[in-house]
Amino acid sequence: MMPKQTTDVDRLVGLRITALRKARGLSQTALGTAVGVTFQQVQKYEKGQNRVGAGRLREIARLLEVPVSAFFEEDDADGTQSDVFGFLSAQGAIELLRAYALIDNADLRRDALAIVRTISKMGKVSTPDVVVE
Repeated sequence: MMPKQTTDVDRLVGLRITALRKARGLSQTALGTAVGVTFQQVQKYEKGQNRVGAGRLREIARLLEVPVSAFFEEDDADGTQSDVFGFLSAQGAIELLRAYALIDNADLRRDALAIVRTISKMGKVSTPDVVVE
């Protein structure tokens, strides 16, 4: 009998574990300790290299305070759930959201959002190659 191979679903579950773990401010070590595995095993789950068993996934969901269904592709009608998890997996996204949430002043929050929007537009503009002779 051939060993079971990981699938796109395993990778999706891993990405969502990563995003939800980071949103809770947990390290891989803390998550692993709480569910009875090593941080290396958590890394393998998050990369989709190893499948997460049903019981362990239930325990991870309980710890992260989400339903088990949060780990699977169940988009809203407009596809926003998968968009959110995609955004959260971007480097620094969780830290940016945490910092933004700490801004109490509504005007400052609006200004911070305007700055990020401006910077994001600048990143999409292609600049001509400059040749220095």
